[in-house]
Amino acid sequence: MYVAVKGGEAAIRNAHKLLADRRRGDRSVPALRLDQIVEQLALGVDRVMSEGSLYDRELAALAIVQARGDMIEAIFLVRAYRTTLPRFGYTRAIDTGTMLVERRVSATYKDLPGGQLLGPTFDYTHRLLDPELAAGGEVAEPEQRAGEAEAMPRVSAILAREGLIEPDGDMPGDHTPGDITREPLEFPMARDIRLQALSRGDEGFLLALGYSTQRGYARNHPFVGEVRIGEVELELDVPELPFAVPLGSIRVTECQMVNQFKGSAKAPPQFTRGYGLVFGQSERKAMAMALCDRALRASELGEDVIAAAQDEEFVISHSDNVQATGFVEHLKLPHYVDFQAELDLVRRMRAEHDARENAGKAEEKRQAAE
Repeated sequence: MYVAVKGGEAAIRNAHKLLADRRRGDRSVPALRLDQIVEQLALGVDRVMSEGSLYDRELAALAIVQARGDMIEAIFLVRAYRTTLPRFGYTRAIDTGTMLVERRVSATYKDLPGGQLLGPTFDYTHRLLDPELAAGGEVAEPEQRAGEAEAMPRVSAILAREGLIEPDGDMPGDHTPGDITREPLEFPMARDIRLQALSRGDEGFLLALGYSTQRGYARNHPFVGEVRIGEVELELDVPELPFAVPLGSIRVTECQMVNQFKGSAKAPPQFTRGYGLVFGQSERKAMAMALCDRALRASELGEDVIAAAQDEEFVISHSDNVQATGFVEHLKLPHYVDFQAELDLVRRMRAEHDARENAGKAEEKRQAAE
């Protein structure tokens, strides 16, 4: 960044002060506390954690305050902070089959082992503004009842018993997971790398691409096999110990999309999978991720690549909102030298164009005079 006028540093300092003043707002209004944001703007916090690749609710809330509610700026702040943290290792792959489920719905089977749990959802609200929220009224306690924990096997396991869906596949024992935060992206990608990129990709961008597949671009006839939200345990293997060390639990959203597949030279007719997994409660993001994941498996399954959602380089390279923000917003920085060069070029091209036009008109007049 460069400043071409005197007093630039003072102007920047004053801009920072003005930003802090606007962030604080009217001093007669109580300042927001981080716990208020964590508890009452939880879905925004979850998005910042997911796309910022850092599971820490208080830090995500701090970033939201610092960014004045600009979610992409908050995601940028969290990612920047994340780069300062040490890396101790990789946890074991989480087992979502043992999730402590608070929401679990399926669009493929009405009656499921373990049942369907609506959980906290906007799905059945009327989308009407509620004036009582502005008044700050008391909120009734939710209904509670005692119940026995019941196993909730994945819907895909039901189809697998009939051999109607592709197998999950086993991860090789010596496979080291890739890490897009430490290694540059290379195309084509292994699926685990691609899923990492999709998991922290911009929700709006992935939602638009997922929507495009439903409108006929890379149509793959999806069904929500299952969406589940809940707490999963994290465990870390420590070389000095013969057992895994529990680190605690995190909330995640998982979506398995079931897609009709007519078969190809590479695979028989069957159902195929699209997969999404994100931090916190964000089923729209997980569903969009699953739709994009399935579309991006076109080459693997022998399908023609004919739509944007099937183009790996296009999807992954443009899904990162922090990178996109950097490229778009850098246009605000001074480009005086570049613009002066282009200005001179356009002036010369315009002069040459006018000279040709004038010469043409003069030739037309000469011919008319003859």
